[in-house]
Amino acid sequence: MAAAVERAAVLDLRGATTRLSKGIKECPQTAVAYWYVHGLIAAREAYRFGGSPESLQPVTLAMAELEARTPEVPAAEIARVALQAAASAAQSEREEMGLFLSQALDLEQQQLSAGLPGAPIVSAHEVAGDLWLQVHRFDDARRAYVVADEKVGSTRRITLGLARTASRLNDLPAACEQYRALVSGWPKGGGEPPDLNEAHTFLRRPECRIPPASRR
Repeated sequence: MAAAVERAAVLDLRGATTRLSKGIKECPQTAVAYWYVHGLIAAREAYRFGGSPESLQPVTLAMAELEARTPEVPAAEIARVALQAAASAAQSEREEMGLFLSQALDLEQQQLSAGLPGAPIVSAHEVAGDLWLQVHRFDDARRAYVVADEKVGSTRRITLGLARTASRLNDLPAACEQYRALVSGWPKGGGEPPDLNEAHTFLRRPECRIPPASRR
């Protein structure tokens, strides 16, 4: 699990699933994390195909696996509902997606308020921002990322999401600030994923140049 968290922290969910897959038979919590992240990746892929029934089959399987583990791992229910939201997003069903997200966020907040963990690897609050961004509801995405920052603390996923929403909303100073924060906070040995390259490319824009006086 720790290795998967490290991969997710540098925005490598596929790498996280590879590490989680090694422990799904021995540890229920690891199995929940695996099926949840696997489902998130599959739902994003399904979006490319309009959320067809065939493309969503891996997500349906993941939700079934999570439902079976809910009695033993309460966070599995948060993950399952978050995947329902992701499946709706794959079909561009925004209203339905919003309802599932509200339910997932309520469940996660209950866990957090009790001092218990929320959804593993990627919080439901972070997923909310990602999904609103995916369906081009940029104001909603920005609000979701701000709330996520308040509820679960700053993560690179949230920083990237705030950068992207600011860019889509043509708030270029905020986009430059967030992309700059992503780059400056990137760990040594964290690799050069496409998301980091995206940040470097954006920061080459004239709007992101820091005036000489501000560098002192």
